[in-house]
Amino acid sequence: MQSTDMNTQTWLQPQDLAAFGTPLKESKLKLSLETRNRGEVIIVHCQGRVVYRDEAAALSQMVGEILHSGSKVVLDLSGVISIDSAGIGELVSLYTRAQSQNADFKVAGPSPLVRSLLDLTNVGSILEIHPSLGEALSAFEFTEACADC
Repeated sequence: MQSTDMNTQTWLQPQDLAAFGTPLKESKLKLSLETRNRGEVIIVHCQGRVVYRDEAAALSQMVGEILHSGSKVVLDLSGVISIDSAGIGELVSLYTRAQSQNADFKVAGPSPLVRSLLDLTNVGSILEIHPSLGEALSAFEFTEACADC
């Protein structure tokens, strides 16, 4: 069994600007990103929504920095409650970036709603999606074990 290195980073959530001095009902970034190392794999746990503008940009920036090093990445979507076309586009963009940088990129644990949207847009056939984080991590171990097969 692999040892677990639990280095954790939390993405800060900047305040949105209020229009005309009136506080907005949703004044904070609605996506929390946390990274953890599990052996050679970096897990990015997403909590909240992956939608247009700040949330999708934050996801793209964090995962893009991780992919730059050519790592093995699992994007854990188990905490994502909402995703829109911009969020889906970011997932495709991250997958494409991973391919171009010879990085391994897997998606884990999308809710039934998120999974149905990924399938509806045919993105589910492009991304390597696993029902759970454990299964995604096991897929890395299987790939390493069968490298000489």
